[in-house]
Amino acid sequence: MTRPALLPVQGHEDTRQGLLRAFQAGELATSLLVHGPPGVGKQRLALWLGQLLLCLQPDADGPCGECQPCRMVLRLEHPDLHWFFPLVRPRGASADRLQDALEDARAAEIETRRTQPLRAPAPGEPTGIFLAQVQTLRRLVTARPAMSTRKVFVIGQAERLVPQESSPEAANALLKILEEPPADTTIILTASDPDALLPTIRSRTLGVRLRALPESEVAAFLEEYAGISAEDARTRARIAEGSIGRALGYGADGALEELRQQARELLAAALANNEAARLQAAHRQSPAGARGAFSDVLEQLARWIRDLAAVASGAADLVINVDAIDWLRANADPGIVGNRAAEAIAAVETAMDLAQGNVNPQLVLADLLRTLRLLRPVATRS
Repeated sequence: MTRPALLPVQGHEDTRQGLLRAFQAGELATSLLVHGPPGVGKQRLALWLGQLLLCLQPDADGPCGECQPCRMVLRLEHPDLHWFFPLVRPRGASADRLQDALEDARAAEIETRRTQPLRAPAPGEPTGIFLAQVQTLRRLVTARPAMSTRKVFVIGQAERLVPQESSPEAANALLKILEEPPADTTIILTASDPDALLPTIRSRTLGVRLRALPESEVAAFLEEYAGISAEDARTRARIAEGSIGRALGYGADGALEELRQQARELLAAALANNEAARLQAAHRQSPAGARGAFSDVLEQLARWIRDLAAVASGAADLVINVDAIDWLRANADPGIVGNRAAEAIAAVETAMDLAQGNVNPQLVLADLLRTLRLLRPVATRS
């Protein structure tokens, strides 16, 4: 039997039970905002809720999984479950063709997710939810359901609605839909950064917060569905900090693994008593690199610094990058705990703020690595 496109929901049992009770009592909100850390299953939970709403015979555990609507949802084929998410703007599409081009791109991405349900998203892709997509959504909202009694819209990473070429048009267009949704429509937004949404959007949705998964659940998922060895699964689960989506991006061929190692090289350059090494490390960061990927490198760098401070303070059990514990011990100086580590992380966070703008990553890194010299013993600083 062919495995469905949607794998089972992992964890969040209490949240699912709460949503199920609200559904059974007829009190489920028609506009929800599922928010929490990246990669913990927000969109998968939203799709599960869509399946529950469309199921013909839900039971005490949720959707039955056997009726035709359930099977169609699990294959990502139900005509009344509409899944929107950020896309790369199609190249060469004129203004009057953009809406159709984005719909073609969305259909192609859904087909990819059908065939590759465990594909980890590439960090740093210049994606957004464009006004043309929201216009398509608005047209579908006003249409009658195709086969069920209601329609469900899942809008993943809804915070990408805001930065639309310096215009909030897409977010405002969605706000109009949320203000007066049809009675047969449920809209579920997901966001890792709900504060990036318009306050008026947040005020019109019921918040559902998801927390990071226990490492044991992430590891169990990786073993069962990704075919990863128990040892590797445990390591990835620790590094991913409770995020299945991030865990899938680590490993020998993972995009996040490449960024993690880049960040480690940057920290090594900062610790070296060599100005030339720092400049070379900064120069290796492409000035044309995607802002998202650069921000991810900086986020990984902050984790390495925290790990270095944890080892230096004798708290190795708190280390995230457990596969590099020997390297951390070799480079941790007892003097970096306290203010020095806090100042270093603050410097990285400042660089992350700068990375959101139109900046040259090489210049930002050169200044940052110079600042991070404070992580070395005073006697060896240049």
